[in-house]
Amino acid sequence: MRKERNEYNSPIDALVTIAKRLSTYEIRHGMSSEDFFNKYEKGLMEDSVDFVEWSNDYRHYLAIRTEIEKHLRHVA
Repeated sequence: MRKERNEYNSPIDALVTIAKRLSTYEIRHGMSSEDFFNKYEKGLMEDSVDFVEWSNDYRHYLAIRTEIEKHLRHVA
């Protein structure tokens, strides 16, 4: 497994990029990222490279989304 580091101009850019990757996994495996992640966390999915990367992307997506939501609450 190769480690990749990407830099983005904004959290929104990062969120969009990760959402596109998540969409690719969802199409490939026929389930939403949320459903996949719930099953993966319960040990119901194998630890293939694809699933490990998908779970990491989903964790990253959730973290960025949470950070954006915090900033939005402060400006509203």
